[in-house]
Amino acid sequence: MSGCNMSSLEGCALLEPLEMELPEAEEDEGDTSLMPVSLRVTLAAIMIFMITIGFLGNSIVCLIVYQKPAMRSAINLLLATLAFSDIMLSLLCMPFTAVTVATTDWRFGVGFCRTSVMLYWLFVLEGVSILLIISVDRFLIIVQRQDKLTPHRAKVLIAASWVLSLCVSLPSVMGWRTGKAEAPRAPQCILGYSESLADRGYTVLLAVAVFFVPFSVMLYSYLCILNTVRRNATRIHNHASEGSVGVSHSSKLGLMGLQRPPPLSVDMSFKTRAFTTILILFIGFSVCWLPHTVVSLLAVFSRRFYFSAAFYPVSVGALWLSYLKAVFNPVIYCWRIRKFREACLEFMPKTCRFCPKVPGRSRRRIRPSNIYICSSESQSAV
Repeated sequence: MSGCNMSSLEGCALLEPLEMELPEAEEDEGDTSLMPVSLRVTLAAIMIFMITIGFLGNSIVCLIVYQKPAMRSAINLLLATLAFSDIMLSLLCMPFTAVTVATTDWRFGVGFCRTSVMLYWLFVLEGVSILLIISVDRFLIIVQRQDKLTPHRAKVLIAASWVLSLCVSLPSVMGWRTGKAEAPRAPQCILGYSESLADRGYTVLLAVAVFFVPFSVMLYSYLCILNTVRRNATRIHNHASEGSVGVSHSSKLGLMGLQRPPPLSVDMSFKTRAFTTILILFIGFSVCWLPHTVVSLLAVFSRRFYFSAAFYPVSVGALWLSYLKAVFNPVIYCWRIRKFREACLEFMPKTCRFCPKVPGRSRRRIRPSNIYICSSESQSAV
């Protein structure tokens, strides 16, 4: 999080200074809350690795959609936008957090602190908005049986989500008074403890917009989807059982010149696999953002927690989890989506491949009839 406001937990600078001066005991207590140097350097190194994985993995998603027109379906455009927001988060926010975690000092000025918090919430809100749109789209397709999301509508929703995210994040750079730098207090710029109703209200707005509303809507959508999938699977299973019972009877009908329809056999895996991938992304979003949301609210509302020795390590852990989401998505794509794995191999230099293809086996003659069988797969989601 790279923001000068409460939830970003990334602060070396408080945008809102406290109205009263703290006792010396409390200031000393803040210094003792710092973690050992070796642990801080290790965490910073891990964050640099996270930046690399997040940038490369999400860039491949964007390149796939950009280079292949057949892949520019509505769901793929949404996934590419989600990947782009994670790329921006990895490049414009995470490096400064890594430096601050390693040095415990915000070295980039109060002005950039304001800018960084706005950028952080802009990209976070955009990513959450895209996940919300995808979840509602899956709900409409599977539960309501309404596939209304076209590429054009997806582009309109993407543009609207960017505008909405900008409107929500903009007050963090325009509405706060400049405060002093307080490096040992948190891993980067935050809004810290405040008794101002405006500060607390904005903090609650961010928590509601980033976590509580998306989590509630997505949880309801996925519960309905799971219930629908379960009922459909039960109905198909029962129908198949009835068909097997009538096999002997159908053989008798065949002797009389009559034919019975074959038992219904429907493969539901291709319909539910994409939903399962999105469900895993939702679980990752919940695990990564719940601790951060709780810590952010406590930092602004609880003076005792904010000035305790436990605040710094707890805020670092919540910050690390929130950034982990940008790395989590491409890892899930690589695990669940075959086309993404193939694209990774295409972009990877041949000298870096652990298992290069054997020329004799990799180049097989393709039968013309197979082209028609595989053509439908080119339209599948990323």
